[in-house]
Amino acid sequence: MKVEIWSEITCPWCGLGSHRLDRAVDRFEHSDQVEVVHRSFPLNSGFPTDRTLSVREAVMAKYGAVPEQTGAPDIEGMAAEGLSPYRVLDNRVGNTDLAHEFLAHASAQGKNREAWDLFFRAYFGQAEPIFTLDDLLGFSDRLCLDREETRQALSEHRYRSQVRADARQAQRLGATGAPYVVIDRRYGVPGAQDSDGLLDLLRTAWNESHPVTVTAGGDASACGPDGCAVPARP
Repeated sequence: MKVEIWSEITCPWCGLGSHRLDRAVDRFEHSDQVEVVHRSFPLNSGFPTDRTLSVREAVMAKYGAVPEQTGAPDIEGMAAEGLSPYRVLDNRVGNTDLAHEFLAHASAQGKNREAWDLFFRAYFGQAEPIFTLDDLLGFSDRLCLDREETRQALSEHRYRSQVRADARQAQRLGATGAPYVVIDRRYGVPGAQDSDGLLDLLRTAWNESHPVTVTAGGDASACGPDGCAVPARP
């Protein structure tokens, strides 16, 4: 079973959605047969590339109000789900196009899930920056990627077209925002759904793709709604 999740790395609901998906897969009876693939859905391409903003500044610029006045739910208060600390309001945001190219590069080196998990933990757990080339080269060391190869790939924007293709693919599959989960290219799930609902959907998709074939039972004895029957002896 293949489960794909499209995310923006600085989207707090995406970090939560990824965490909830991991919890659902861990509880799934066939988790060893599930492949989770992270894909890019950039939402911050309109931000400047030469500076970052605080979350409060960004919300004020967009909505004309501080986060506490927008009616947004207290996502930082969801640490009870196992995300602690989970820093949102005191974090910084910026253009993440290069970060998504880095994630595509890491994925090409076989480190898709490892790289996305590291970014979510670093950004929301430690408020680490992920925006500049130097920021990203530091992550390449932590993922044991070749630093110079990573520098060249990012400097040449080798994965820019792939990142854009990921976003277009999500839109074709019905995504209007992130996170967006697709199971076996049959079920699309928008938003940070709770892990119980995701687990139910994993089971539904699994049962549909692994139907039970009932073979002829011959004259074996069985019980039904009307009682138990014993086959007549010849």
